[in-house]
Amino acid sequence: MQIRQVPYDHPDAVKLDAEVQLEYAARYNSEGDETVLHPRMFDPPGGIYFLAYDADERPVASGGWRSQETNDEGYSDGDAEIKRMYVTVEARGLGLARRILARLEESARAADRTRMVLETGTKQPEAIALYRSSGYTDCPKFGHYRYDPLSVCLAKPLA
Repeated sequence: MQIRQVPYDHPDAVKLDAEVQLEYAARYNSEGDETVLHPRMFDPPGGIYFLAYDADERPVASGGWRSQETNDEGYSDGDAEIKRMYVTVEARGLGLARRILARLEESARAADRTRMVLETGTKQPEAIALYRSSGYTDCPKFGHYRYDPLSVCLAKPLA
């Protein structure tokens, strides 16, 4: 497997984003994640986006972060918010999410971000387990879904 930095609007990123939206829709009986994301949010130094490719050059996992500062949605100065962490069904169990998470944390530290934050949901127990086993702890809710009872917000200091 090879992890590459790509723009958020790269065709392979768009493909995996569509897949993760279908998964969100199925798990939450919804239209998917309604958080507004723009490709430039993931441009360095204010963010980054990664894709993992298998030996056949197929995109099989994704993840990115975008900078956040104190605002009315509950973010704090120095936050790097993880978005669109996803591993395709056929590539699950290979440790790709953990590898992408490590790259995200490393790149956020290099960009002088001080805290990694993310929002997931109670219907994604695998994601919650990954993050908690990687040192993330519950934090005050933030973001688009901060008032949703199914929302779970986690954070990890990067210092």
